[in-house]
Amino acid sequence: MTDQQTSMAPKYHPQEVEKDRYKFWVDGKVFEAKDDESKEPFTVVIPPPNVTGRLHLGHAWDTTLQDIITRYKRMRGYDVLWLPGMDHAGIATQAKVEGKLKEEGISRYDLGREKFLERSWDWKEEYASFIRQQWEKLGLGLDYSRERFTLDEGLSNAVREVFVTLYEKGLIYRGEYIINWDPSTQTALSDIEVIYKEVKGAFYHMKYPLKDGLGEIEIATTRPETMLGDTAIAVHPEDERYKHLIGKKAILPIVGREIEIVADDYVDMEFGSGAVKITPAHDPNDFEIGNRHNLERVLVMNEDGSMNENAGKYQGMDRFECRKQLVKNLQDDGVLFKIEEHEHSVGHSERSGAVVEPYLSTQWFVKMGPLAEEAIQLQKSEDKVNFIPERFENTYLNWMENIRDWCISRQLWWGHRIPAWYHKETGEVHVGREAPKDIENWKQDDDVLDTWFSSALWPFSTMGWPDENSADFQRYFPTNALVTGYDIIFFWVSRMIFQSKEFTNRRPFKDVLIHGLVRDAEGRKMSKSLGNGVDPMDVIDQYGADSLRYFLATGSSPGQDLRFHWEKVEATWNFANKIWNASRFVIMNLEDFKYEDIDLSKDKSLADEWILTRLNETIENVTRNIDRYDFGEAGRYLYNFIWDEFCDWYIEMAKLPLYGDDEQAKQTTRSVLIVTLDHILKMLHPFMPFITEEIWQHIPHQGDSIVEAPWPEVKTEYSNEQSSKEMQRLVSIIRSVRNVRSEVDTPMSKEIKIIIKANDETVVEELNQNRVYLDRFCNPEELTISTNPDVPEQAKSDVVTGAEIFFPLEGLIDIDAEVERLEQELEKWNKEVDRLQKKLANESFVSKAPEHIVQEERDKEQDYLEKQKLVQQRLNELKNV
Repeated sequence: MTDQQTSMAPKYHPQEVEKDRYKFWVDGKVFEAKDDESKEPFTVVIPPPNVTGRLHLGHAWDTTLQDIITRYKRMRGYDVLWLPGMDHAGIATQAKVEGKLKEEGISRYDLGREKFLERSWDWKEEYASFIRQQWEKLGLGLDYSRERFTLDEGLSNAVREVFVTLYEKGLIYRGEYIINWDPSTQTALSDIEVIYKEVKGAFYHMKYPLKDGLGEIEIATTRPETMLGDTAIAVHPEDERYKHLIGKKAILPIVGREIEIVADDYVDMEFGSGAVKITPAHDPNDFEIGNRHNLERVLVMNEDGSMNENAGKYQGMDRFECRKQLVKNLQDDGVLFKIEEHEHSVGHSERSGAVVEPYLSTQWFVKMGPLAEEAIQLQKSEDKVNFIPERFENTYLNWMENIRDWCISRQLWWGHRIPAWYHKETGEVHVGREAPKDIENWKQDDDVLDTWFSSALWPFSTMGWPDENSADFQRYFPTNALVTGYDIIFFWVSRMIFQSKEFTNRRPFKDVLIHGLVRDAEGRKMSKSLGNGVDPMDVIDQYGADSLRYFLATGSSPGQDLRFHWEKVEATWNFANKIWNASRFVIMNLEDFKYEDIDLSKDKSLADEWILTRLNETIENVTRNIDRYDFGEAGRYLYNFIWDEFCDWYIEMAKLPLYGDDEQAKQTTRSVLIVTLDHILKMLHPFMPFITEEIWQHIPHQGDSIVEAPWPEVKTEYSNEQSSKEMQRLVSIIRSVRNVRSEVDTPMSKEIKIIIKANDETVVEELNQNRVYLDRFCNPEELTISTNPDVPEQAKSDVVTGAEIFFPLEGLIDIDAEVERLEQELEKWNKEVDRLQKKLANESFVSKAPEHIVQEERDKEQDYLEKQKLVQQRLNELKNV
């Protein structure tokens, strides 16, 4: 047993509470997986943040949810591994480092590859340090002894193993294809790294002359600069307008090149003129048509988006400047006869924001068909990945069913270099885990792999794979849960699933909890351009990590977006402050009470029985909702129990024995206070780790840290349903008295006469047994409890379950106003009774709803009917005064 500290600070200051607490946990190694064979393992790998900058609110939300899960599971007795790590983030990090070099007036080419990579590693170390500091401020329970980085040696081995294996299976190939090209960063992009935006553009209508001089053929395009690379015009084979032209030649304006008119089923006869220009080097559909008709591929742009030598007199111009000049020249030549405004979807680079260019390039690809099929079949097995909420499984499956081959090569230096070498003389390609022995005759591919290629291996590469005998791989893989946003289901979740299935024949994780995006109070996405971003560290500096975490965890339901409100964070601070003050009250009234003194076997008051019953119910509800990842509902149950029942009611009622003379009652009350507060702190700990550890260290407890304390369990001996009913009635009476006092502006300090008319003698006996609470919290001048009391004609009344309360008016109230109030209350009960009776008359509801739900509705009906009857009786009495 560890003795509690002696006193708590008078006021709650989160900065003081949270200072040095993380060091206490890390130094105590409470977050490290213990490899304890007596415990069931539970594994989560962190979605590795990019080493491009500091963490944002989305990271804070994502990691808070993971921390809740792992802290909870650790308390439930699991051997928990929450593995931290970071992603090298190829394009993004290289762009940051190049930006820094630009400020120094140099480029990566001035440095050379080796020196540039040294600068990139320096950047990584700097920002990795920032990220760890932020993890610390958030209180994340990470096992730093197992921290990984996507470019570390072990993960690099895994990447090479996967690349070579897929290549040997024919699932990785190199070929010339139309890819998404970012002219700004000068690298290929995969389909999902392209963001489509609606842009105001134009359709440019042109007429290409036929070679025989007997007419023209009309085409339209949104990208006139690509016409310089046209190698054909295509029409539908069944289009009567053009059948006579198939096989003939047209002249490409400006360039003067002869191009063939071909027939292809791809062409839509109903769209535009029914004839389309074919540019195989600059359009993915044209590329396919070009393959079918053996057309030449003429590339007219350089990698930086400028026009090349095939663009003739436009060589050296930027692509958009070329468009302007070319349009003018085409108009002057009478070729371009109409420009039609047109809003269309244009791809932009997710990283640089540049307009993406469909571009003919030699790249490395993963053949996705077989891998996707395996992943789809996995979802039909018992070993499937469980998506929470379930609807996101369809999102995932739709993507996998329609997936295209994945372009994995990137024209960067920062990343996993492609393990392919080309013989300097023969051109032979060597793909291998190691470089060729006669390396002087070979040159390695300059490109690196798409960042997501290594991230896709994260759940098992971090565990020591490809060494399948690795202790961590054997014990902690597959992982149990992944937490991530719906925005990277395609980027990351899908790729982890198919790579894990291919290389381990198992799912990478059992559950994947999908959350939404953090938005501002108006529902807008947070962005630099809108200036509406919020730094989570600023929130922590103002309100503490616990307040931010509780807000993030409870502010949304699974799968939904979260709106950030400063007011709501402040409200969670108020909640933490309430807990602090309640805990101080408990600690100040413990005297020399020790953990060994806890004894709940002696006689307990109604309040004791009731709070322990509600504690049981709260444990059950909180546990059930955390198990199904509904942290918002779990937090709601906790909040209501802590604020309303423990703080506002039980602590107030506990003051009676604590300030009394009965020593046994004091000890029992202290036992109940400690047990209840201890269980509250444990349930709240995954949400608010700092304040709960701080308070727990001040109360009698067992163990060194609440992090490793056992999760509360429901104890049947704590439950007493009768006490709940009796307390509910008492609370209703006390609230009624307070409401009436408020309505007639009578303070609690002034004694008033109270008459309680009970429905039966059982209620009379029950209320008399607990009269001490009514005397303390109602402050009656005279309290009458009877089944048939004398009630003055002029009295204010209220109805509670099992009783009616009367307050002799004695000039304090206007009878007409009271009649009006009762008529409004009667109307309320009339509506409630009518609603319930209609519901219970509905055969569909009665037959389909669970039996206990139907019974609850029937019980409500009887309760409401009784209240309706009593209000009606009182109205009749007042109207006859």
